[in-house]
Amino acid sequence: MFVCFYFSSSITVSDVLPRGRIYHETYGCQMNVNDMEIVLSIMKKAGYSEMVEVPESAEIIFINTCAIRDNAEQKVWQRLNYFWFLKRHWKSNVAIGRSQSLHPPKVVVLGCMAERLKDKILDADKMVDVVCGPDAYRDLPRLLEEVDSGQKGINTLLSLEETYADINPVRISKNSISAFVSIMRGCNNMCSFCIVPFTRGRERSRPVESIVREVAELWKEGVKEVTLLGQNVNSYNDTSGVEEVESGMNWKYSDGFSSMCKVKNMGLRFADLLDRLAAEFPEMRFRYTSPHPKDFPDDLLYVMRDRYNICKSIHLPAQSGSSTVLERMRRGYTREVYLDLVKKIRTIIPDMGISSDFICGFCGETEEDHQETLSLIRAVGYDMAYMFAYSMREKTHAHRNYVDDVPDGVKQRRLTELIEAFRETTGQFYDSKIGSVQLVLVEGPNKRAPDTELIGKSDRGHRVSFTNLPIPDKANNDVKRNPEVGDFVEVHILKSTRASLHGEALGITKLSSFYVDTHEEPLACVNRA
Repeated sequence: MFVCFYFSSSITVSDVLPRGRIYHETYGCQMNVNDMEIVLSIMKKAGYSEMVEVPESAEIIFINTCAIRDNAEQKVWQRLNYFWFLKRHWKSNVAIGRSQSLHPPKVVVLGCMAERLKDKILDADKMVDVVCGPDAYRDLPRLLEEVDSGQKGINTLLSLEETYADINPVRISKNSISAFVSIMRGCNNMCSFCIVPFTRGRERSRPVESIVREVAELWKEGVKEVTLLGQNVNSYNDTSGVEEVESGMNWKYSDGFSSMCKVKNMGLRFADLLDRLAAEFPEMRFRYTSPHPKDFPDDLLYVMRDRYNICKSIHLPAQSGSSTVLERMRRGYTREVYLDLVKKIRTIIPDMGISSDFICGFCGETEEDHQETLSLIRAVGYDMAYMFAYSMREKTHAHRNYVDDVPDGVKQRRLTELIEAFRETTGQFYDSKIGSVQLVLVEGPNKRAPDTELIGKSDRGHRVSFTNLPIPDKANNDVKRNPEVGDFVEVHILKSTRASLHGEALGITKLSSFYVDTHEEPLACVNRA
């Protein structure tokens, strides 16, 4: 749930008359968080400028949904039941002073679940007033007006063009030193288990210039770290300045990988965007999610190696360690090819942190397939992993062609074994940092010791805590002061808990200065051969 608001739009409250108080909740991925920021910007421009922190005081309730797994949908249905209760008991809540709304709240379902279950949601006993899919957020003000005239509001049309590139998101996290920036939408991969292409549509990318402008605004607001977002973020392909000629033959995938989707026109790729951002904002750190293993051509790896402000952390979803299961999943690679890519990544960038996604109990998965996944986890060694038991989603290739034949009990047992295999290996990467100096971006007090410790993330994405004491500020003649949120701090690592690191703060520094002082390699992309 997100209840803290930060307005970055150029429109002020005085420009428009306030209309209805808004409350919002977001479930699912970072893309959904960014989508809610886009929705708030659209609503603010339409005059809906007042936000409230509890649904009981709202006249409009937005719930941004996720349809990737059944558990996510069940959580949303639970919340919708509560919002339905608020609608039914609005008058009594007003009478006892629990609500200040002039009208019963309008409940608006946004996002992937809106697209997937629109008919079921609208038929659910007047539970929901508006259903709006991921590509129709600009239509929200009109849809709400339809509700005022006694109709249901619905728009779940998918678009081949909508990227919201011209909208300046209203940042949810107030005064945050990190932010999400969406660079592309949709997915063309059509993995057999995944609902995303049906709820988010086909891939389309924002123009590079619009992304650079948004990042520049974030830098002015004090943001120090940006995470670039996309359903398949590293398939980014800005064709806005490309003539209509077939150039897909020049599209490079990771060695040995393939795709069901044929690229017609090739423009500026993800490596070009990363290189541009890293060069123009040398004191800002960049991450990205979620990529597909097929889209790691050598150029991208060399950019990550040579630009010090691109974090040395790659999310590399494997999903399974069995080539048989991977083929059934339509992932476009084998176990061997995936391992070859891991080897190449760690050869080019030896200290690269790798995280992953795994699904256990996919259709037809045997015990032998499961053992291959366990051995892949042990062979690669991941810093972090998301692991889930498979849940069949309607409309997918698997739903149309396969049988969900692995019993739930077997899925849960295999999931437990995946988690245990991950724990066997992940601790070594944390332990290996003992004695090193890590550059940590301070995010705030450590919740376990808020009065004495600060916490942040290292370049590799490890959580690092340290005692909050005055230390030299290297950018200010070594004058001692306590670190603040948004500072880059050099931390000497003294201890590992195999899930986080703890150390001694040495000094406050600039991002670029740290790498100039500690690295002999060039700081620019001068050699990609």
